Amino acid sequence: MPNLSFNGNTYHCAENQSVLDALTGHGVSIPSSCRSGICQTCLMRSVTGNAPADSQNGLKETLKAQHYFLACSCHPREDMEITLPDAGVARIQATVHSIEPLNHEIICVGLHCENPLDYRAGQFINLFKDATLGRSYSLASVPARDPHLKLHIRKVPDGRVSSWAHHKLKPGDVVEISSAVGNCFYVPGNPQQPILLIGTGSGLAPLYGIARDALEQGHTGPIRLYHGSRNPQGLYLVDELRALAERHDNFSYTPCISGDAIPGDAYAPGRALDVALADIGKLAGWRVFLCGNPEMVKTGRKKTFLTGAAMKDIYADAFTLAAA
Repeated sequence: MPNLSFNGNTYHCAENQSVLDALTGHGVSIPSSCRSGICQTCLMRSVTGNAPADSQNGLKETLKAQHYFLACSCHPREDMEITLPDAGVARIQATVHSIEPLNHEIICVGLHCENPLDYRAGQFINLFKDATLGRSYSLASVPARDPHLKLHIRKVPDGRVSSWAHHKLKPGDVVEISSAVGNCFYVPGNPQQPILLIGTGSGLAPLYGIARDALEQGHTGPIRLYHGSRNPQGLYLVDELRALAERHDNFSYTPCISGDAIPGDAYAPGRALDVALADIGKLAGWRVFLCGNPEMVKTGRKKTFLTGAAMKDIYADAFTLAAA
């Protein structure tokens, strides 16, 4: 009879009993609704022990990779230590290694952790200004390639954390960050699947990490990245991305300008989402990543789904601005 370790306590799970029934039967309150594996309200994560494959049916590959499962359909075959999804997000100390301007409103902050952070390119961390004030920033770095964490921080008008990062933060400062979370990252296992990456502004950060991580892991299918801005000054890493495209035949980069038309063919005119959909057409079988402006992400989810992408293959971590 398997044992379940949860919140420091151990509970017995009877034969053919689900994790949800075992915990609630012992008086433990677990979020749940349909109890049939559809609503995903009872999502949990395995710290140790393997969740049966059928308890992960319907979950995104990124959730499976992080050992998430549905408690209502998980009938454990071995002892498991389990947590709720929001558990285990710890605070960690990091030292500012470097601060580099990327364009007129975005800086790249490099962070060094004494004990390497366990993360996947494209996930996000929280950067704390003080004990109570923090903001979420996606990771542009790749664990296998970059010795330091890399954040792209855009200066937000009256932004308390972004203003601090732009004007006060300096190399050598010690800051607090959270452990990495989020489902916007590359999962190996289907190397020929085409990948579409669409971003605006500093939403390029996770896409830059995801593209390089996929290439690092030997992805052979096409990887097409579209980055949009109203004007050329809002773009960045243009030379680096063009160089990456020259080194890899299966990677392409298209910078898009949605403002006034730009002479020449250096940029594609139009919004990144519209340019990408016009270029590619049907998206059946594609894996899609959307990052940046929340309205673009919201519209992008709908349009890429209607153009053929499966909902389970559409990934996004959209951030909204906090009130000043």
